[in-house]
Amino acid sequence: MTMVSVDKGGSRSDRTKAAILTAARARFAAHGYERTTIRGVAEDARIDPSMVMRYYGNKAQLFDAALAIDLRMPDLSNVSADDLPRTLVRHFLTRWEGDPADDALLVLTRSAVTNEHAAARMHDVFATQVAPALAAAVGPEVAARSAGLVSAQLLGLALTRYLLRLPAVTALTPDQIERSLAPAIAATLKPT
Repeated sequence: MTMVSVDKGGSRSDRTKAAILTAARARFAAHGYERTTIRGVAEDARIDPSMVMRYYGNKAQLFDAALAIDLRMPDLSNVSADDLPRTLVRHFLTRWEGDPADDALLVLTRSAVTNEHAAARMHDVFATQVAPALAAAVGPEVAARSAGLVSAQLLGLALTRYLLRLPAVTALTPDQIERSLAPAIAATLKPT
């Protein structure tokens, strides 16, 4: 295996960092947080393990960098209450249906089940992105009460359709999922 030597130029450094992150995403996706090693990532990136440490410090910092997640939440402030549940389901389905194997959110979901650091990252992503988007649509009081349950429904969909691949869920079309899941989310979002 040819190893990349210490790089001094910005563009070579950028290529090395990109190779490390690509290898890390693939490793975390295939093996989860616990079984991914710095050495394995370095081997896949065809570099010396010291380079991974140089750029990312340790496995937790590499994980955070590899799984920087922007949910790309749509502006929900002008979405009607009737359309909000379908809009949420459609948003996540569109994101996952593209290439679920490369979706950082799915990698994080897989890892969060067994690793506290990954679980904390998942909490942060949903608290800082889903809750504020919901608050724009339904107000802060309803969002504070319902954001966790809406997240549970969407993450449950991700877990059963893309990670566990339950036949009853994978057999459904995105339109069928949207029609079936939207009423449950609507019920969750109703003011009490």
